[in-house]
Amino acid sequence: MIAGIGSDLANIERIGRALEKFGDRFVGKTFSVAEQAEINRRKKLSEREYACAAAKRFAAKEACSKALGTGFREGIFLKNIEVTHLPSGKPELRLTGGAKKQLEKLSGGRNARVLVTMTDDYPWAQAFVIIEII
Repeated sequence: MIAGIGSDLANIERIGRALEKFGDRFVGKTFSVAEQAEINRRKKLSEREYACAAAKRFAAKEACSKALGTGFREGIFLKNIEVTHLPSGKPELRLTGGAKKQLEKLSGGRNARVLVTMTDDYPWAQAFVIIEII
């Protein structure tokens, strides 16, 4: 059963400007240590790739907060939603803190699966999240 669905469209140029203006402060408040490492690997390719990687992850966090039905309130923060990847490259979301608590509340103690897909086509990054109760 689908318990939540969320989508988000992020402007890569806007995220790029935030990265330029706020630098490590923006990155530190928004992304986990593991996400920061992944995004920084993209920075070595180009500033545009850096902004694309950050924007996709930002969109995934926004989409997840919508799927949870709360947005970023009730104790849910950007860093509570972490984009990880399987060895195959498939993205996954790991929820902690308030996001994990909201997922548990939404699932009513049943098992839940959080599915995510991300894409970008400059200047846009997009993500969709589905929360499924299994």
